[in-house]
Amino acid sequence: MKRSPILLTKARKALKALGENLRLARLRRQLSTSQVAERANISRTTLSSIEKGSPAVSIGAYVQVLFVLGLEQDIAQIALDDVLGRKLQDIGLVIKERAPKQFNSNKGIDDHGQ
Repeated sequence: MKRSPILLTKARKALKALGENLRLARLRRQLSTSQVAERANISRTTLSSIEKGSPAVSIGAYVQVLFVLGLEQDIAQIALDDVLGRKLQDIGLVIKERAPKQFNSNKGIDDHGQ
């Protein structure tokens, strides 16, 4: 049996909301679970898990369902505008510089010390 990853509460709520949104999108299109599962090439059990927001289901299965429902453009919106990352970059907190190379005083001396 697959083990479900341990998620933070906010992440678990976000997945649950995604699952509910996918269920509502399926119902608006008047598609049965059998139809969506068949078109997405997944089992009805997997679709049920997706609609419940299960973290044990692969992201690929979620994406397949999005494509079946015609919502594939939503994938491009994920992490599109990284506001926090840009702010950190702008203030220079994430820039790491290499230490300068140290001069080797023994360079140029042969094995006999000459």
